[in-house]
Amino acid sequence: MRNIRLKISYEGTRYQGWQRQKGTGNTIQGKIEDVLAKMLSHPVEIHGSGRTDAGVHARGQVANFKCDTDMTEEEIKEYLNEYLPMDIGITEVKEVSPRFHSRLNVTGKRYIYRVWNSTEHNVFERKYVYPFIGELDFDKMKAAARMLMGTHDFQSFCGKKVKKKSTVRTITRLDIIRIGNEIRFIYEGDGFLFHMVRILTGTLLEIGTGEMAIEQLPGILESRLRQNAGRTAPAAGLILDEVFYH
Repeated sequence: MRNIRLKISYEGTRYQGWQRQKGTGNTIQGKIEDVLAKMLSHPVEIHGSGRTDAGVHARGQVANFKCDTDMTEEEIKEYLNEYLPMDIGITEVKEVSPRFHSRLNVTGKRYIYRVWNSTEHNVFERKYVYPFIGELDFDKMKAAARMLMGTHDFQSFCGKKVKKKSTVRTITRLDIIRIGNEIRFIYEGDGFLFHMVRILTGTLLEIGTGEMAIEQLPGILESRLRQNAGRTAPAAGLILDEVFYH
């Protein structure tokens, strides 16, 4: 039995997220599994590195599946790209060790959140940015980003209650970069909770506008209460950029 790893890009605008769901075939996982089932003539389950929400994009999602096909890596890639919708693309196909698992072997991820900070309409990239009008204090946002780096309990920045699993995560990179009218928030860490990047971004933007004081951050982390953190930034601005493995 061969173990095949896929690297996947997708525009998430019209999908109900990564994970296959009952009642809808409109998910990234569902679309890929349907094409693989056609290719192999039997049902196939793929395992992703993690879920992305409805409307979130990916440049470097990773998934794996097992099969007995004689097709080469290039033939598998060509078949998938021929039959998948144009907003889902397979950028790499590679046979890997039988023990490799896309989710269980992850060591870290990089997400990028894009904010369009201008009154001008970003006509051609409007599906990939969060239009945000207002003056932002970059020094305060960067100072807040430094406070959020490292290992913390991020329960306050999680979009749903977590009872059994740990909400402790380590952020190794949190850069805020301005490129013309665009602001990019670059996050790297060992893992991210449900809506965590979007809530962190919303919180940093509130600090940037002065709606929230930077001095509130330690108390927000300690409280472990979602209502104390900032708003959840929209899905459209978020992209899963890269998944890291040893």
